[in-house]
Amino acid sequence: MIDKGSGGPARVAIIIPSRYASTRYPAKPLAFLHGPDGVSKPLIEWTIDAARAVPGGANVYVATDHSAIAAAAEAAGASVLMTPESCANGTERCAAALDELTDIPDIVVNFQGDALLTPPFVIESLIAAMVADPSIDVATPVIRASPAVQRRLIDDQRAGRVGGTTVTFGHSRDALYFSKSVIPHLPPARIGDPALPLFFHIGVYAYRVPALRAYADLPVGTLELLEGLEQLRFLEAGKPVRIVDVRDPGHDLWELNNPEDIPFIEAILAQRGK
Repeated sequence: MIDKGSGGPARVAIIIPSRYASTRYPAKPLAFLHGPDGVSKPLIEWTIDAARAVPGGANVYVATDHSAIAAAAEAAGASVLMTPESCANGTERCAAALDELTDIPDIVVNFQGDALLTPPFVIESLIAAMVADPSIDVATPVIRASPAVQRRLIDDQRAGRVGGTTVTFGHSRDALYFSKSVIPHLPPARIGDPALPLFFHIGVYAYRVPALRAYADLPVGTLELLEGLEQLRFLEAGKPVRIVDVRDPGHDLWELNNPEDIPFIEAILAQRGK
């Protein structure tokens, strides 16, 4: 339970959507990564550990459609919710998982299965924003890109790899656009400037249950299909997505998008010591 002030505790569920048949990286949840102690374990287990580290008593579930992922999650001690193979993305899978829950939460956190480096305080900040402002239906965190992340984003773009996601947002803190391209445009002479308004999107979301349930009924938009970014469905339908700018965790954040990302992520795990 998360304290929501005079209104009592907010019931929070953290759901990790995880599918086997990813077009970008098949079987990605079962890819092994080495920790600083030399122990190797699958991505889904790393992500379960990261979700469990969030304080406040949220229930943690893995939502999947594949028996191998379910077995790996159960071996790590996680609760598994079986969901249809037809789910097009993590948000649809989280919505489908609601039907498997006996206790419906107030807030659902979509802790994407490749966001293993997400620190607990990021999720706390996301939930706190939702609790503080009942008008927010969907929220997602960002961090200003470090010079190293700026260069990695640009290198991926130049190489034609689909890498991290960037976002722009307005004075209201609601998202203007998310893209797999680097936005806004960066003049070459400015690349490496830590003050640039280049914000790296951390791949987790928080939803109020009515907004999550409604998502699957929204029309699939052209931009969502072109970018391969599920959150654009909200924007194309005119539904605001609140951006929560979180503090520097002291290490770079990156999602496991491609096999080439594994050494980079393992280096960050070694840097932070766990």
